[in-house]
Amino acid sequence: MGKVTGFLEIERHDRAYAPVAERLKNYNEFVVPLGEKELRDQAARCMNCGVPYCHGTGAVAPGTPGCPVNNQIPDWNDLVYHGDWQEAARNLHSTNNFPEFTGRICPAPCEASCTLNIDDNPVTIKTIECAIVDRAWESGWLQPEPAAHKTGKKVAVVGAGPAGLACAQQLARAGHEVHLYEKNAKAGGLLRYGIPDFKMEKHLIDRRVAQMQAEGVVLHTNTPVGGAGPNAVDPQKLLKEFDAVALTGGSEKPRDLPIPGRELGGIHFAMDFLTQQNRRVSGEAITGAEILATGKTVVVIGGGDTGSDCIGTSLRQGAKSVTQIEIMPAPPEKENKALTWPNWPMKMRTSSSQAEGCKRDFAVLTQSFEGKDGHVTKLNCVKVDDKFQPIAGTEFVLEADLVLLAMGFVAPVKEGLLASLGVNLDPRGNVAADTAHFQTSVPKVFACGDMRRGQSLVVWAIREGRLCARAIDQALMGLSTLPK
Repeated sequence: MGKVTGFLEIERHDRAYAPVAERLKNYNEFVVPLGEKELRDQAARCMNCGVPYCHGTGAVAPGTPGCPVNNQIPDWNDLVYHGDWQEAARNLHSTNNFPEFTGRICPAPCEASCTLNIDDNPVTIKTIECAIVDRAWESGWLQPEPAAHKTGKKVAVVGAGPAGLACAQQLARAGHEVHLYEKNAKAGGLLRYGIPDFKMEKHLIDRRVAQMQAEGVVLHTNTPVGGAGPNAVDPQKLLKEFDAVALTGGSEKPRDLPIPGRELGGIHFAMDFLTQQNRRVSGEAITGAEILATGKTVVVIGGGDTGSDCIGTSLRQGAKSVTQIEIMPAPPEKENKALTWPNWPMKMRTSSSQAEGCKRDFAVLTQSFEGKDGHVTKLNCVKVDDKFQPIAGTEFVLEADLVLLAMGFVAPVKEGLLASLGVNLDPRGNVAADTAHFQTSVPKVFACGDMRRGQSLVVWAIREGRLCARAIDQALMGLSTLPK
């Protein structure tokens, strides 16, 4: 814990944002860090609460309270309070390979389960986590950790998103020869091509990749496994050349909206829109027709984080207006703590992008699109009841030049990699593998992350990547010293 009486004496104080007018001018991160005294004061608020729901139990199953990677939050809060930042960094990295990612884009279920959240004043866990790892990088404490001894085993990891990165790094540190295959030009998966730079700048990924390469991970970019192109690799070739293959490719098939008018121009999947802008920011080439919100009336369908990212990106591109609609009813402004704590509550949340200027509407069903000259001009909508059935007499129209579908992802892409390997799928279309061995129906082939569990959080991807690495290490060596 931190200071014994800290939670009684010190009020919660979190990071601030740069003004909206200023941050809309660019794609840079805009969170203003706390100073050292403020951080130590906030860490001092961590209390001796007996059962620290903030860590540990979240790794049991989704929906349970706590941090999925088992971050030892009270421990590093105490270390920060006492000014031992280097030991705090060591402790933090003992459970999480990439805390600079989670410290920026994780929704922080740990804070929802904090005992102080009973009266809406949780410890600023996410802020302190981010400060620890940022200081560790600035201080030069995070150096490559190459294995002292090589095992002679070779492992292929397919997909360089957060699950693949965590899996590859852990396997390399265990002494295996690791080859990481990525279809895109750069590693990172949705961290690089989905999350906008204003939420997480990509140099953060680059320095982790450099660390991993110094540890022995061989990165193959522009190399689709089971895909097409001059650098494409046959999955069967990997099975012959490697002792184990880990599938970490994510859940990339977007949920569509098959209603009349869907074929009109100007209606796009959110990830196509977001990926293009991330490529622009990084200087990568863009293929296909450009999708831009500049001067347009934008409607975003879907109320989650991806929809929020579409809002912030559209506003930075100079959209005329942005409206976000979702079929779910508006959640309550405040949760009933007696019913929800320490679990993640459903309540009204406003993201930084939503606060930058958009109209939000709930319990809305889009029934059809209409257009002119082959391009969308409006959405025909209706309000729905709590069973998602249309309410007669509530029909309305939304004008739109650009419609972005941000309704989540349904499963990994089956064509190519998965079809070639012939792995079994679960009823939801994900790769079937349990959380004890992470082994698929095909010998030597393992799976983790969104490809196995379905669309989820970056913290779950890191957790599964670490567990999968341990399972592979144990399968190859008979035992494993990698942490769970």
